[in-house]
Amino acid sequence: MFALIEPSGLIERGGPLVWVLLGLAFVGSLSLVERLFFFHRARINVADLLVGLAHHIRRRAFAEALHEAARAPGPVARVAHAALLRYYLSRADLRDVVQEAGQLEVPRIEKNLRVILGTALLAPLVGMLGTLLGMLETFQKVSEQGGFTGPAELSAGVFTALITSVLGLTVAVPMYVFYLYFLGRAQRLVHRIERAGIEMIHLIADAREEEEFAPFRGEVTAGRYPAKPPAEPAK
Repeated sequence: MFALIEPSGLIERGGPLVWVLLGLAFVGSLSLVERLFFFHRARINVADLLVGLAHHIRRRAFAEALHEAARAPGPVARVAHAALLRYYLSRADLRDVVQEAGQLEVPRIEKNLRVILGTALLAPLVGMLGTLLGMLETFQKVSEQGGFTGPAELSAGVFTALITSVLGLTVAVPMYVFYLYFLGRAQRLVHRIERAGIEMIHLIADAREEEEFAPFRGEVTAGRYPAKPPAEPAK
C-alpha cells in the first residue's frame, strides 16, 4: 500500500489519465512561468515615467521624450511612445491613437491566461473521469469473482481509482490561484495604460496650445500693464 504513494507507484497504478494530468500540469507550468517573466518585465513606475516625459514635452524636446519612452520597458511605455510619435495630431486624433495602441497591448497582457484557466478547469474533470473509470474497473473485477473479495483488495482498488482525483486537484488548485493573481495584475496594468494614455494626451495637447497662445498672452499682459512714458528731464 505504501508503494502506491510513491510517484512511480502513482503513475503506474493511476492509469493512462495520469499522463494526461501530467501533460496538463506541464503546459500550465510553462504558461505560468511565461506570465511571471512578462509581468516582471512590465513593472514600471508610471508616475516617474510621466514626470520625465512631461519635462521633455514642456521644453518641446520630443526627440528626447521619444528616446526615454522607447528605453522604458512594458506596455505603458509603448503606448506613451505611440502618442509621442504623432504629437502633431489634434487632441481627438491623439485619443484615437492612444486607444488603438492600448487595444494592441491587451492581447499581450492576457496571453496564456486562458491556458492557465483551462488547466485549472480540466484537471479536476480528468481526475474525476479517471476515478470513475477506476471504480468501474474495480467493481467489474469484483463481479467477475462472484462478489467475493477481501477488504484489502477492495481498498487497494478504491485507492487506485482515487489517484487521478488527487492528482487533478493537486494540479487545479495552484493553477486557479495563479490565474486569479495574474488576472488582477492584468487588470491593474490595463488601468495604468489608460491612465498613461490620458496623461500623454493632455501633456502633448496642452504644450502645443501654450505655444500657440503665447503671443496672445503676451499682448494681453502688455495691454493690462501699459508702459509708463519716460519722465521728462528736469530743466
